[in-house]
Amino acid sequence: MKSGKNILLLVLVLALASCGVDAYMKKGDQFYAIGEYFDAAEQYKKAYANTPAKERDTRGKRAAKLADCYRRINYSQKAIAAYNNVIRYNKADSLTHLRLAQQLMKTGNYKQAEKAFATALDSLPNSTLAKNGLRSAQMAATWKREGSQYVVKRADVFNSRRADYSPMLSGEENDRLYFTSTRNQTKGDELSGITGTKTADIFVSLKDEKGKWTKPQTIDTELNSDFDEGACAFTPDGRTMYLTQCATDATYPRYATICTSQRNDASWGKSTPIELTKDTLSSFAHPAVSPDGQWLYFTSDMPGGEGGLDIWRVRIMSDGHYGGVENLGKPINTEGDEMFPTFRPNGDLYFSSNGHQGMGGLDIFIATMDSTGRKWQVEHPGYPLNSEADDFGMTFEGLKNQGFFSSNRGDARGWDHIFSFYNPEIVQTVTGWVYEKDGYELPAAVVYMVGNDGTNLKLSVKGDGSFTQQIKPNVDYVFLGTCKGYLNHQQQLRVEPVTESQDTVLQFPLASIMAPVLIDNIFYDFDKATLRPESKTSLDELVKLLNENPNVTIELSAHCDYKGSAEYNKALSQRRAESVVKYLIEKGIAHDRLTPVGYGKEKPKTIKKRVAEKYDFLKADDVLTEEYIKSLKPDEQELCNQLNRRTEFRVLRTTYHLFDNSGRPRK
Repeated sequence: MKSGKNILLLVLVLALASCGVDAYMKKGDQFYAIGEYFDAAEQYKKAYANTPAKERDTRGKRAAKLADCYRRINYSQKAIAAYNNVIRYNKADSLTHLRLAQQLMKTGNYKQAEKAFATALDSLPNSTLAKNGLRSAQMAATWKREGSQYVVKRADVFNSRRADYSPMLSGEENDRLYFTSTRNQTKGDELSGITGTKTADIFVSLKDEKGKWTKPQTIDTELNSDFDEGACAFTPDGRTMYLTQCATDATYPRYATICTSQRNDASWGKSTPIELTKDTLSSFAHPAVSPDGQWLYFTSDMPGGEGGLDIWRVRIMSDGHYGGVENLGKPINTEGDEMFPTFRPNGDLYFSSNGHQGMGGLDIFIATMDSTGRKWQVEHPGYPLNSEADDFGMTFEGLKNQGFFSSNRGDARGWDHIFSFYNPEIVQTVTGWVYEKDGYELPAAVVYMVGNDGTNLKLSVKGDGSFTQQIKPNVDYVFLGTCKGYLNHQQQLRVEPVTESQDTVLQFPLASIMAPVLIDNIFYDFDKATLRPESKTSLDELVKLLNENPNVTIELSAHCDYKGSAEYNKALSQRRAESVVKYLIEKGIAHDRLTPVGYGKEKPKTIKKRVAEKYDFLKADDVLTEEYIKSLKPDEQELCNQLNRRTEFRVLRTTYHLFDNSGRPRK
């Protein structure tokens, strides 16, 4: 009787254990279905541990589910152990050895990975992933040994004990670094079912006056939510942020979406999802804006790609909408995953992939256009920018090949951290400054850049009126500085090859259409109208300006100080204005574009703010009348008389020869 009770008790225990295992599997499947792989792995692990060893078939199936979860959350060592269990229990399918090989690559176990890829090719003879993987396993150690010019360092000022990734520099001086983090300071109290950490938020670090990065801070606006936010990018003007958001829904699969946030003053507003297509069953993530601001690049698994996650792009329309989604196709996209697109300011596209030949995990690749401008060429930058781990999320500090990226190299938990990189390649650049002649910078200016190599760019300037652009040696460039309300100014440039990075500076002083413009360094013989030789440099610049603006007519005016009679001064200044006009005509400027006027002392100079900054005793809008000057100290009086003795020009018309005698536009 007692023996019967024991048997009954054993049966009951086994039944209860079976019910528990089934419950674990059911919960695991529910988490897996909505993309919460960390939580799913916890349930599958319990189910696997409570499955009797003799149930080999069941243990093999459960090990496969566990391995897939570990693979997705970057627990590579655990994934390897689980895949080996799948093989041990004879439940391997055509992808098992491929997945195992990929995880072995991520741990740097290239010899074992080579064997696993070779086995995978037996069942997948046409798989590009298996072929590229085998070649990668055979070459990775050599690539690591050969190295490259890159210098890589861990940037611990940004890093925490959790994941920190996808850095993105912003600001006119690249003095803000935004990045994604799952550190304890993120919003929300719950742990992510995807990663097992807190949900990701966007953080920012600022560069102080000494050039040091400050401790990262949360963004104290509605930009971050209780959901996952990260992998941000910015439009060229820095006023719009694109970011990835992944909302939580316990009953629905998790699909990443791309959102935008607008910056008002120094604050980022609440993010708003954007609709790139009508597809609601695909993920859209990792936004990047092309340097010209016309295209939004992103990652998606939507149908029509090469396989896995692909890089796509869509045109950013002027009305705020998006149109014409395009897959970048081969050679960028593969059967594997292509992710985290980003741009170097020179237009090179950087992205990460596990489908190309690489060192393991996600490797960074560089895509450049060929000479025809129609085909992409893909390059692997080697070690140490790439490693056996996941390497991704580049951002560049100016035009030099330096900045930051993210990698989970050296972290047994698979958490990402931010690293700095530097490549001492030779970069030749031009820096231009656009400003009002005798005035301040013009941040509304636009510079057109044309080169005989096919370059044709429209460059916006920063708040200080400057721009910086990469240039090539032995190319003839023409730069045209423009701004509404000002005359154009042209500069030409050709540089020779150099042995170290070099920057060439160009000035674009734009003459106002609305106000008189001083012609610097115009000198006459004493009490005469004869131009002195040192005046010709400035007048030749005026000739150049008039040739660059052929539809402009000007009044050329000369002014005197208050000394002497009004009649004499007026006559002298008239002769001086006529001397300048005569010089301009001799240089080829049409006489009917020039009107000489001598004002004598009738129009004393009005001080501009820029001039007032040079002299303590002057203020902006002071008028240098005789009465005002005589109230000053003797040395100050002489300086003001010098300022009044000046030659200026003023734009009269901007339509010269634009119309014929009947008023119709000339062809």
